[in-house]
Amino acid sequence: MSAVVVVGNGIAAHRLVDRLHHHGHQGTVTVLGAEPVPAYNRVLLPSVLDGTLPARALALPAPPDGTVVLLGTRVTGIDRERRLVHASDGTSHPYDHLVLATGARPRIPAVPGLLTEAGRLADGVTPLRTLADSRRVTGGQVAVVGAGVLGVETALALRRGGTRVTLVHPRPYPMNRQLDAAAGALLARGLRDHGIRLELSRQAVAYSPGSLTLDRGQAIGTDTVMVCAGVRPDTRLARAAGLAVRTGVVVDTALTTDDPHIHAIGDCAEEGGTVPGLATTAWHHADRLAAILCGRPTRPATCASVTRLKAPGLDIAAYGPPGPADEVEETVTLQDPARGGYARLELRDQRLLGAVLVGYPQAIAALGALGDQGLPVPSDRLAFLLGIPAGRGGPVELPDDAVVCHCNNVTKRTLADSWRGGARDAAALAAATRATTGCGSCAGAVRDLCAALHAAAGPRPEPAVAEALR
Repeated sequence: MSAVVVVGNGIAAHRLVDRLHHHGHQGTVTVLGAEPVPAYNRVLLPSVLDGTLPARALALPAPPDGTVVLLGTRVTGIDRERRLVHASDGTSHPYDHLVLATGARPRIPAVPGLLTEAGRLADGVTPLRTLADSRRVTGGQVAVVGAGVLGVETALALRRGGTRVTLVHPRPYPMNRQLDAAAGALLARGLRDHGIRLELSRQAVAYSPGSLTLDRGQAIGTDTVMVCAGVRPDTRLARAAGLAVRTGVVVDTALTTDDPHIHAIGDCAEEGGTVPGLATTAWHHADRLAAILCGRPTRPATCASVTRLKAPGLDIAAYGPPGPADEVEETVTLQDPARGGYARLELRDQRLLGAVLVGYPQAIAALGALGDQGLPVPSDRLAFLLGIPAGRGGPVELPDDAVVCHCNNVTKRTLADSWRGGARDAAALAAATRATTGCGSCAGAVRDLCAALHAAAGPRPEPAVAEALR
């Protein structure tokens, strides 16, 4: 019997609690969440801005019976000697294993006026990190500062909701960390086609309510400034407790800090000198630590970095960072400017190192599966990109235990079993397994698997025929 206390109630914490139950953890599990609402999928927050999803649709499944979840409860300190966690409500919680899943904090640029003298966000300024943040958008004009993935998704969502949007970014093209210049130019064109005003290679230098000033003196009228300029690991609690901290909370391959009773997962954890800041990494951390705490050590999983952006007329994906030049054996580039299509694949030993795709949705759907399973890219590269069946790489060829939906850890076997149990289309599979209800990037693979299962099963007999065969 062991007592596990989890600090944080985001996607990493939620997955950890679920997997502890799955592995038959013996002992208590207590979750301390600072937000006053149950766990939800913050990846989908932009969809709340335009009304595509109601806030309640972001809710994650309730934790297993017996889990103690304290909402609106901030942890104020850790007593490592006595193994106690002190909370803002005056309670203390003993632990055998303490898991820090404190996530990350929005990075606020050093722009005069964004913060008050007391260090709080000024009126009309908000990040997009919580459900409460999504409710702070007011007025018909919004300036979004930062055109990374979140900034672009936020700008698109606001525009779909009828808001006039200006997107300010210091680099020559949006999503510069994920895309190359050619793909970035296509994305910029698509954003303008959606009615978003772009201010690229520009920086905000001052803010006052109603106005954001750029570095060439131009003032942008705005009712709300949404800051989407990246995040930094929330290490405050770990640092105060004297744990090793660099960029994030330093952990080893067992996700353990320099205190053997304290672990860290998700956006706050630094493993091997890196802080990926990806939802998939958080889920892999949770899966691995749950197995370890239940006496089932597991090797670190290869975690594919797949970024997906979808909007009407825009279908963009980036797989991993570009490979080091000395590791790339083959680069495949396809450009179709007339149709707004672009693709670049970087390969070694016929396998994917990195990729950028604009358009080519069927190839996008196959990217993550190829990378996760280490499968070779089909030899007919053009057919693969254009979605012409090549006999390999589709969901049918994946092993049964391959994860198709990383957001909800849904395997091919789970999807197939649900299909055989009566969930015969993508919507029914989503309801049965929650696949596709996270970031949505697995929707194509789920549809393809569903179609393949239909084809393999053959036509279903009419009810009268079926009755006669009994």
